[in-house]
Amino acid sequence: MTNGLYEAKRPMTVLAGKYGHPLHPMLVTVPVGAWIASLVFDAASRTVSGPDFLAQGSEWLIGIGLIGALAAAVAGLLDFYVIPAKTRVYRIVVTHMSLNLVVIVAFGFDFFWRYSQYHHPGPVPLAQLALSAAGIVFLAVSGYLGGKLAYRYGVRVADEQTQAHGYAGRAGRRSEPSPPAGRVTSTNPPAATSARSVQEHPEWTAYSRPAQSAPNAYADAYWRRDTLPPFGESAS
Repeated sequence: MTNGLYEAKRPMTVLAGKYGHPLHPMLVTVPVGAWIASLVFDAASRTVSGPDFLAQGSEWLIGIGLIGALAAAVAGLLDFYVIPAKTRVYRIVVTHMSLNLVVIVAFGFDFFWRYSQYHHPGPVPLAQLALSAAGIVFLAVSGYLGGKLAYRYGVRVADEQTQAHGYAGRAGRRSEPSPPAGRVTSTNPPAATSARSVQEHPEWTAYSRPAQSAPNAYADAYWRRDTLPPFGESAS
């Protein structure tokens, strides 16, 4: 594991969330949910006879989303400072942040645009609905990049040595699920199968950080390899 990848997994400060449990992914659910719901309210306001409550509710949701987005942005900036510069991850983070800024500005303008109509809203105009829809499209692209940062490049995700503790059974052994009744899972003798299915879990704390390699602890054929998957492999 390279030093840059190791650093990107650690929080800059506890305000960004503790190691292995960042706050930014949790906080982004507030603006995402609020803004998607506001778009639903916008569309619904054009299909009912009394649209006032839907139009007003949509503006409230946009405002709630803006507050949540600002909180998420603060946590995201703290995570940004642990990303090594001049890397592919850094470029993706910059794009992710830029898109989020466009979305916040769009919904902020949308909110104040609707403010003057709050007491006499009527159906949400098509122009305002289109602005919200465009903001959701940019938000979806930004969310895709955010998922790539976490699930493809492991930004703020605990390293595999830390994760391995969650897959160890009691007494340092990995618990194997019982096969469904009536299914034959192996043609080997029972004694050999039993001996192979119960394996000693390695002592991960014996390895220094950043990690270089670790013995394989899993019985699955996919994980039968001498070292952990290479972190430095090139991404398509």
